[in-house]
Amino acid sequence: MTDLLKLATVDITPLRHRDFRLLFWGQLVSFLGSMVTYVAIPYQVYQLTHSPLMVGLLGLAQLGPILAFSMVGGAIADASDRRATVLATEVAFALLSALLFVNAILPEPQLWVIFVLAAMQAGLYALQRPSLDALMPRLVDKTDLTAAGALTATRGTIGMLLGPAIGGVLIATVGLPATYAVDALSFAASLVALALMRASRPVLGGERPSLRGVLDGWSFARSRAELIGTYVVDIVAMVFGMPEALFPAIAESLGGPAILGLLYSAPALGALIAAGTSGWTNHVRRHGLAVILAATIWGVAIIGFGLTTTPLIALPMLAIAGGADAVSGIFRVAIWNHTVPDELRGRLASIEMVSYTSGPALGNAESGLVAGLFSVQASVISGGVLCVLGCAVCFLLLPRFREYQTEAAMEPKLVESKAI
Repeated sequence: MTDLLKLATVDITPLRHRDFRLLFWGQLVSFLGSMVTYVAIPYQVYQLTHSPLMVGLLGLAQLGPILAFSMVGGAIADASDRRATVLATEVAFALLSALLFVNAILPEPQLWVIFVLAAMQAGLYALQRPSLDALMPRLVDKTDLTAAGALTATRGTIGMLLGPAIGGVLIATVGLPATYAVDALSFAASLVALALMRASRPVLGGERPSLRGVLDGWSFARSRAELIGTYVVDIVAMVFGMPEALFPAIAESLGGPAILGLLYSAPALGALIAAGTSGWTNHVRRHGLAVILAATIWGVAIIGFGLTTTPLIALPMLAIAGGADAVSGIFRVAIWNHTVPDELRGRLASIEMVSYTSGPALGNAESGLVAGLFSVQASVISGGVLCVLGCAVCFLLLPRFREYQTEAAMEPKLVESKAI
């Protein structure tokens, strides 16, 4: 019975490591605030323009800075104190949220300011995320990597579940300015946690940031079929099956800001359930096949979401999609952590980030464009269908990824922050 319980619950073993624990709780609070703004920005854009296409164009505005700065962020992560990089970017994030607050309290908030600040947030994210991702494997034992990835996924899904719901309630009750202020204040928790963590010294013998170093990262990624597979499958799923740009338009016909928050939160609820019952993932070796199957389930659920017009069915469909995405994420992170050497983790994290951020950005733009040309429902359904077909193509054309397996057993490895 104890063994069965372990299979059906999240493994919290990595929380015994002091610095991982600090990072976990600090990032949880700040990410809650960020997800409040994640709802507030598209809502404000839609209220100013009443255009799903303009909401979709937010994705393109954010994609440019991500592509421009992701490789820089990866090179910095491999050549500097990763903790210090995360700390500095958290300060900058808090300042941008404060500027969104200032714009929101103006008698006539400026649309261009929202787009500029959203683009700057994306650029900061590109600089920060490689250091954040590359930091985690240093904080736990190698045998804890999959469990740590599941806990990180759980943290993210808690934020995506509660943050949008809180954002919807705040928008409906206290207004957009106060909503942005909540986000700005939430960064205090992560700043304190990061300040208490030990420094994460640069990789021994690590190179200074350079174009050659960036190209070395790309060369390594191209040489590993398992990494290429994670990028391709995730991009296929997100480009064709990401309908978030349509949520403000859908919510308007279903009940307003409160429903909008639920639409954003529903995938996170499914993800939280999947991550919270993820003990079984430690016993799965065919990680590549698991990623393909999970992405396929995502597409099927999005089709179901598009076929319904009632929240009683739409929200569970989104929850199923979110659960499938969480399972895919757990295995993609496990593949990455078991494949990439420490001296390349930052640069490879930047490539991974381009994959999982450009997909949703392009997907939101695609869904907004199709909705403008045809209808919101046609956009959602066609995207889900193309996602399923794309996963089938990946299954056929990526045999090495499909057959990829992790090692049956791993030797324990002590890390520098093992002390509780």
